[in-house]
Amino acid sequence: MKPETQWVAMGYIKGAFGVKGWVKVAADTEYSDSLLDYPEWRLRKDKDVRTVAVESGKLNGDGLQVKFSGIDDRDAAHLLRGYTVEISREDFAPADEDEYYWADLVGMTVTNREGNVLGVVDNMMETGAHDILVVRGECGQKLIPFVGRFIDDVNRESKTIIADWGLDY
Repeated sequence: MKPETQWVAMGYIKGAFGVKGWVKVAADTEYSDSLLDYPEWRLRKDKDVRTVAVESGKLNGDGLQVKFSGIDDRDAAHLLRGYTVEISREDFAPADEDEYYWADLVGMTVTNREGNVLGVVDNMMETGAHDILVVRGECGQKLIPFVGRFIDDVNRESKTIIADWGLDY
């Protein structure tokens, strides 16, 4: 039996652009135009889910403009406003050694060197200096810098992270 597809939110549609069916997309990726590497997107808003094919796309300043096949006028494009852009996790390029997609870290169990469970990665935060694991558990929320000084091991198979972090930090 094939495992269920994991969809990863990568941005959202801000609104229509022009009169020929283009939309403005806010990308939640390091490089906005990296979304154009994926020819097919899933759009989701509440219970409405649809798959669209990317016909064309371009950067405009720090924003992304995209044209989908079959969306040919401003009215049709405007109806997509507020939809979340999702990409299938299996379509991601393999991560290099010691590199991780945030989507893979969310849900991992975090323990410290003493074997105490700190909680589960609930989210990630980006700061100017480095990424932060947002860990929620019985001891409340912990914000752990995702840097070598505090992260001893990330095990993709067992979905665990070992951190140099105390229960009372």
